[in-house]
Amino acid sequence: MHTSRWLLPVLLTVQFLVSLDVSVVNVALPDIGRGLGFRAESLAWVVNAYALTFGGLLMLGGRLADVVGRRRILMAGFAVFGVASLAGGLAQTPGQLIAARAVQGVGAAALAPVALVLITVNHPAGAARARALGLWGAAGAAGGAVGVLAGGLLTDWAGWRSVMLVNVPVVAAALLLARPAVPADTGGGSRARLDVVGAFLVTAGTALLVLGLVRTQTYGWTAWQSAGLLAAAVVLLAAFAVTETRVRQPLLRLGLLGNGPVLAANVFALLMSAGQFAAFYFTSLYLQQVLGYGPTAAGSAFLPFCAGVVVGTVIATRTIARLGSGRLLLVGGLIGAAGIALFAATVAVDGGFLLSVLLPQAVASVGIGMCFVPLGTAATEGVVPEETGMASGLLNSSRQVGGAVGLGVLTTVAAGQDGAGGRQGLVDGYSAAFWVAAALLAVGAMTAGLTYGKGARKEARKGLRAAETPAGKVSAKKSGEGVDPVVPRSTKG
Repeated sequence: MHTSRWLLPVLLTVQFLVSLDVSVVNVALPDIGRGLGFRAESLAWVVNAYALTFGGLLMLGGRLADVVGRRRILMAGFAVFGVASLAGGLAQTPGQLIAARAVQGVGAAALAPVALVLITVNHPAGAARARALGLWGAAGAAGGAVGVLAGGLLTDWAGWRSVMLVNVPVVAAALLLARPAVPADTGGGSRARLDVVGAFLVTAGTALLVLGLVRTQTYGWTAWQSAGLLAAAVVLLAAFAVTETRVRQPLLRLGLLGNGPVLAANVFALLMSAGQFAAFYFTSLYLQQVLGYGPTAAGSAFLPFCAGVVVGTVIATRTIARLGSGRLLLVGGLIGAAGIALFAATVAVDGGFLLSVLLPQAVASVGIGMCFVPLGTAATEGVVPEETGMASGLLNSSRQVGGAVGLGVLTTVAAGQDGAGGRQGLVDGYSAAFWVAAALLAVGAMTAGLTYGKGARKEARKGLRAAETPAGKVSAKKSGEGVDPVVPRSTKG
């Protein structure tokens, strides 16, 4: 399979950018607030607006890649992301910046699912795909960690606007490379239809779920401002599930979750993100509020995490053919859980960087790094080409929603343990949150180990039949695919 040498760098740039922009504005928030005159209660929307549209539109972005075309959606996503970054950097009012961040999330929701799809379909199963998925995972982890550091450095050196504007030249370069690097969308067969009702229900439901979880951090779980939104989200998502069983070409074919690898990947991604995102959050608070680190120093403290992720992805790339994706998710997840448990056991008022931060970070990062290759493989294993965007959108939604759920739940856990007050109360809360985060990751690892490998070939055949229905028929002969989809054997559970 021939691919442009620039394809992978473009796709890694996607993963790095969408992860970077989740965290890069955090350190700049005080300067943003002063610069644009934000009220204290509305400043959090600079972060939440991005998370809301990003999480809410991921399923739609993945399916649009299947229906409209992968390169078209990638190019559109880059354009939207770049224009929104420029608008944010030039914003003159709080409303303009929040709107720009929301539009950035729209672009990210188009970019993220397409990147994973293009990696899996353009790199043959085996060592080449494992290496590409390893780099994809490392780029995402690096984006999240570097975002904290870059936000501090850019704000200190060039002002808060640079945090938004720095995306513009990166996106411009990626756009120039993407057209020749990304394979052109091919025709053939009837164009599939978009499930408009399903798209509305899942987008609204996921957005309300993320918004409700965000609001629990301010209002608590029982207040109407959060509980009402969460209840509405449950109703909309339940309606989405019912709708998807009744339409001929659903946004999400629910039978996809009968594929063991896909189910394992999504359960694992949900629980890993719940634990990992919260662990990042509480580590940052511990460094600044207990150990007294400044923003730039706190950001720098996350760089060893990037190195550990690289080590973990190298291990996974070299062992996935022998161990299989299911075993790697189990082993890597348990190692990651052990690392987060080390955070819980060693965090202390008088803790030092080596024992309370570096050691737990080293263990957790290697374990989590071992999971990215099998996670990307499992998410699309046994999935027919016509549904790879659907599967990728589902995985990215699981990660985003998992992160929001984890942060909402674990901030409540931490607040409930803050009885001692002062720095000791903070440490008690962080420790409790770390223990729960470790448990979530361990449960995700064990669940993936148990569910992996169930029904992949059977569900792949169902997917092919669904893709060949008269309303959206893509015949095997025209698309060049065989009648029986091949499940990669090098990634057995």
